[in-house]
Amino acid sequence: MNTFAPPVQRLITELSKLPGIGSRTAQRLAFHVLRSTREDALALAEAIREVKERIGFCEVCFNLADEPRCRICTDQRRDPGIICVVEEPADVIPIERTHEYRGVYHVLGGALSPIDGVDPEDLRIEELYARVSAGGAQIREVVLATNPTTTGEATALHIAQGLRQRVAELNVTRLASGLPVGADLEYADEVTLGKALAGRHAL
Repeated sequence: MNTFAPPVQRLITELSKLPGIGSRTAQRLAFHVLRSTREDALALAEAIREVKERIGFCEVCFNLADEPRCRICTDQRRDPGIICVVEEPADVIPIERTHEYRGVYHVLGGALSPIDGVDPEDLRIEELYARVSAGGAQIREVVLATNPTTTGEATALHIAQGLRQRVAELNVTRLASGLPVGADLEYADEVTLGKALAGRHAL
């Protein structure tokens, strides 16, 4: 028998769908919302609604953006000659926190994983090839910053091979040691990630 009123149970159910949130944590969050003022609860609901309505993908790099182009792509201080390739928009944040990188990004939208049905055409790999080809000699380096996992490594090797076939003289690099194998960029600390960026090497 369910001990919660249906609206409360619905909130708990929806919260438990969030990553890392189990049923007990979902209950605690639900009761926190119930204890909050009406204004705070509605502000949370409005923030969720607004982010779903206003946030899309940058037309150039596919990072999150509330306009056609993201703030990094429109920043004149960034170096457009270096493109850092990452799996997800969340991976841009820890790299930016290092203050070691001043180029631009390309977000793939995942990593190659045939066993999960993720093939090259499911990612924004062709868009990267087109971007590099269109940039010509202006593009000096592509940094492959996919996660140091089996799928991330396979993705990096696939892209490196594809880039070399298209632009033989392009400098293609990979993040260096410093990142533990099997870890995601999202959870790396700034010092470790900064050293990995500074010591990136050619593939």
